[in-house]
Amino acid sequence: MAVITNIQDLKRIYERRVPRMFYDYAESGSWTEQTFRDNTTDFQDIRLRQRVAVDMSGRTTAGRMIGQDVTMPVALAPVGLTGMQSANGEMKAAKAALDFGVPFTLSTMSINSIEDVAEYTQAPFWFQLYTMKDEDYVRRLIQRAKDAKCSALVITLDLQILGQRHKDLKNGLSAPPRLTPKTIANLMTKWRWGIEMLGAKRRNFGNIVGHVKGVTDTRALNTWTAEQFDPTLDWSKIEKLMEQWGGKVILKGILDPEDARMAAKIGADAIVVSNHGGRQLDGALSSIRMLPAILDAVGGQTEVFLDSGIRSGQDILKAVALGANGTMIGRAFVYGLGAMGQVGVTTALEILRKELDTTMALCGERAVADLGRHNLLVPEDFRGRWQS
Repeated sequence: MAVITNIQDLKRIYERRVPRMFYDYAESGSWTEQTFRDNTTDFQDIRLRQRVAVDMSGRTTAGRMIGQDVTMPVALAPVGLTGMQSANGEMKAAKAALDFGVPFTLSTMSINSIEDVAEYTQAPFWFQLYTMKDEDYVRRLIQRAKDAKCSALVITLDLQILGQRHKDLKNGLSAPPRLTPKTIANLMTKWRWGIEMLGAKRRNFGNIVGHVKGVTDTRALNTWTAEQFDPTLDWSKIEKLMEQWGGKVILKGILDPEDARMAAKIGADAIVVSNHGGRQLDGALSSIRMLPAILDAVGGQTEVFLDSGIRSGQDILKAVALGANGTMIGRAFVYGLGAMGQVGVTTALEILRKELDTTMALCGERAVADLGRHNLLVPEDFRGRWQS
C-alpha cells in the first residue's frame, strides 16, 4: 500500500482506477484550460508569514459556515456524475463528509438521487440546483430537497449555457458509459471499478430519470438535458427560487464584484466565488485572484466562500486569511473517492485538515477564526493590472 501524504498521491491512484472518460470529466476545463490551470497556480503567488516563539498548543480548525458548525472551513462542492467515479459515489462522499463534520452538497446531475443520499446518511446535507426550463420539474425538485430535510439550497448561476469541454466531447461522455471499441478497451483495464459498479444502486442520473416524463434511457436523457438549462435565468428568477425554497440559500458562480453586490442585495446567505472549476468561461480570472475584490464589494453583508483550485490545507488557509468565511472542494475529494471510495474521501479530508492545522501553527495561529491578512505576503499586483 502506497504511503499517501497529499492530495496528489490520491490523484495518481484515482487516475489508475477510474475509466478515462470519468477521469477526464473531472480533470479538465473548457477550451484552452487556461482558467482551469490558473485556479491552482495563482495560489502559489501568495506566500505565508512564518512566526515563532508563539504558544501553538490547543489549536482548532473548527468554525461555522452559514450557521453550521464545521470541523474545518470546508464543504464538499456539488460535482456531477460522482456516482460514476465510484459505485454509489454520492452516498459514500456524503457519509464521509458528515462523519467528518463538514457539509456535503449533492448536485442536480448526481447519479444517486436526493432520496438515496437522505436515506443513507440520515443527516442534513446541502442540495445544488441547476435551473431548468421545465418549471414544474424544478418545483418538484425543490420540494424533494425540502422533504429530504436539506439544510441549504445552492443555486448555480454560471451554467445557463454549457462551456465546451473538448475531452468530454471526444470521449463521448455518458452515464452509464456508451460502449464503443475505445471505451470497452479502457474499461477492460478498470476491472475493479467495473465489479463495484455492477452492485451500484444506480448508473444513471437519479434526480432526473423517473422524474421527467419520457426520460427513460440515456439517449432521451441526453436530449432532455441539452435542451433544459435555462438561458433566461436572471435576478428576478433567482429571487423567486429563493422564495420558493424558504430556507438558507447559497449562490454559486460569482466572479464579479457587481454580481456579488446583487447577490447580497437580494439576501443570499452566502455566495461562492467560483468559475466552475475552469469548466465554463475559459479566460476568466481565477477564483482566488477575484476573492479580494468581491469581499470588498459585499462588505460583510453575506458570507463568502471560495471554490475552484483548492488542493491543499495551505490553499484553504490562504483563502480564509484573505477573508473568505469558508471554502468548497470538488476535485480534491473526487480524487479520494475514485481512489478508495468512502475511505478515500475521509483520507482527503484528513490530509487537508492536517495541512491546515500544521500551517496555521507555523504561522503562529491557534484558531481559524484568528487568521487574517497579517498571516500572508500578497504581491502588490495580485489583483492584477487588468482594466475593464
